[in-house]
Amino acid sequence: MPRRYRGTIGEVPVVHPEAQRLIAAYRLQPHPEGGWYRETYRSAERVTTSRGTVRSATTSIYFLLTSAGFSAFHRLASDETWHFYRGDPVTVEIIAASGVHESRPLGGDTLQTTIVGGAHFAAHVDAQDGYAFVGCDVAPGFEFADFHLTTRSMLTAAYPHLGPLIARYTR
Repeated sequence: MPRRYRGTIGEVPVVHPEAQRLIAAYRLQPHPEGGWYRETYRSAERVTTSRGTVRSATTSIYFLLTSAGFSAFHRLASDETWHFYRGDPVTVEIIAASGVHESRPLGGDTLQTTIVGGAHFAAHVDAQDGYAFVGCDVAPGFEFADFHLTTRSMLTAAYPHLGPLIARYTR
């Protein structure tokens, strides 16, 4: 039986000692969608989006996810590119506005993927006691005003054919 690592940082469970080390070393904080993050860059250049809002041209974060949790389905107004740094593969579950579902693995031979703005997406690490350390770039830049944590009932009503997937990755 594999060795189980258990611990908490704050109120959030962490399962792997390297994940705990990265959280401390990079001063990561709990993210509302799940996982841990820290903003590392916010462009001083401002752009006007197609929606008429003014945003930084781009923003970047570190993001850490463990198998003890998941990044719940959410939606951003802007495109988001994920870059895999280390750890175990992470799967990004994407639901396009059309209702088409796609699972994109990140890690191994695939080190980068982009989720288009307006898509609902969630992420998870399936390796037992696993973790994934990634970077995420959002352009135009991230603002919490553009972040929509999706509710199970809203997403299931829109995409009933994806009910089990939605139930698994919403809170």
